[in-house]
Amino acid sequence: MPVLKIATWNVNGVRARAGQLVEWIVSERPDVLCLQEIKATPDQIPGLLLQLEGYQTCWHGQGTKGYSGVALHVRDELAASAPPVRYPPFDVECRAVTREVAGLTVASIYVPNGGKDFDAKLRFLDEMTAFAARHEAAGTPLVICGDLNVAHTDQDVHPKERKRVVGQLPEERERFDRLLAAGLVDVGRALRPDDNDYFTWWAPWRNLRQRNIGWRLDYVLASPSLAARARTCDSRREVGTSDHGPVVATFEWS
Repeated sequence: MPVLKIATWNVNGVRARAGQLVEWIVSERPDVLCLQEIKATPDQIPGLLLQLEGYQTCWHGQGTKGYSGVALHVRDELAASAPPVRYPPFDVECRAVTREVAGLTVASIYVPNGGKDFDAKLRFLDEMTAFAARHEAAGTPLVICGDLNVAHTDQDVHPKERKRVVGQLPEERERFDRLLAAGLVDVGRALRPDDNDYFTWWAPWRNLRQRNIGWRLDYVLASPSLAARARTCDSRREVGTSDHGPVVATFEWS
């Protein structure tokens, strides 16, 4: 059966990692690629990424020079008849972009960290939940991919990293619960319910990445109809030099 491959990666600066990103795309060949924290305006995107062979690209970083920004790239075969990209109402600081792909709405999302403005983070999560609920009510399949900057439960944090800090606070986790209740499935956790070493972010010191002492902050969330067809959802800890690893999900597709 054909497979739909959806990948998401917080690259922590696309200019610093353009070469490794292109190399990984050529090797992985995702059908849909969501990127976060590109930290570049469109005029700053390296030339080898502006026209990715085989993809229709969208770089959303206007006005965020050196900060924030997301991208959403779709293989030509899936994007040929797709509507243009859209920016949902909760898009601030170039943190959200969506596109309809093969009957799905796919969103690349970068939730604010919340360290400087925690209330803004909570508002963003609330508005994203309302966005998901509208899709659920309309019966429109939705996939939210990206760095959601919340470790949903203690299982999503290595025991040595568990503490009462932003990213693990009850208010954030409660909103993550609401997001899932709005009609989404955490594909990674659904496939790996007992995996206590499933992380996507590692602080860049003390060899935490090599020791896999991390947090899970990057997710693929999907409507139940699509999530039921999920076959894999892996974190690629060995890829790249960002502090995040790519997450790649595959779904049975026709």
